[in-house]
Amino acid sequence: MTSTADTAATAARAETRARTGGPEDGSKVLEHILGWTLVVVLAMFVTQLGLI
Repeated sequence: MTSTADTAATAARAETRARTGGPEDGSKVLEHILGWTLVVVLAMFVTQLGLI
């Protein structure tokens, strides 16, 4: 049988391990700027190729 302490320890480890992603930097402005830049560049390539 599993004791209550073992169950709590297992749950705490699972909670810690479940977190994904990188470090929290707080500001997402650079991420948004780079994302929109990528969108614009892809749109320019598609337009140059004449796919739309």
